Amino acid sequence: MSITYLWSREFLAKRLILWLLFISNALGTIYGYIWYGDQLRYTATYHPWWQLPFVPDSPTASLFFSIALLLLLYPPKKLSGWVLQPLIEALAVVTSVKYGIWACAMIFAGAYQGNDMIWQDWMLIGSHSAMAIEALIYVKLFHIRWTALTAAIAWTLLNDTVDYTFGVFPWLPAQLNDDLAMVEAFTLALTLFSGLLTWIAVKRAFLAKSRSKTDLP
Repeated sequence: MSITYLWSREFLAKRLILWLLFISNALGTIYGYIWYGDQLRYTATYHPWWQLPFVPDSPTASLFFSIALLLLLYPPKKLSGWVLQPLIEALAVVTSVKYGIWACAMIFAGAYQGNDMIWQDWMLIGSHSAMAIEALIYVKLFHIRWTALTAAIAWTLLNDTVDYTFGVFPWLPAQLNDDLAMVEAFTLALTLFSGLLTWIAVKRAFLAKSRSKTDLP
């Protein structure tokens, strides 16, 4: 068996693989919301209620990806499902790539400025790297359209705006609190970069699918 088979459409679409990924992402999502528990309680106490959904960025990204996997396992039959599925998939890819990279960058930036790294930091680096990688790999099975991708980028930019306008961004290592303007600029730029990377991945997947159909006898 060739190593390339492991990221082929045939392998990635196997129900066993989809279920294993769904379970691991669902568990990671639950853990992520628990991880944000203190910040959610703080936000609920000192901020308007409508800002709460903008607090847990990474677990919401993995939630989108978990739902996208579930839609691959049980494709929607109604027209409304075909409208929502591309949007959920676009949100899954854009936010998973964005927050996967963002979390790793913040951990390393904090460590560079003197924050002590513990085992949980390395666990977060591993899990967030996996978020970004799996999202880009599964683009080839998704149904992302440019309208859905545009909406996903717009939502993520809105999330960034709320985070840094109202101070509900993910809590940072203390060493980065005096670099907030730079963190905000990096975050906004990363959203656009993640959208671009998703668009490139979608185009590559479309071209590869078109070539495979052309090669058929």
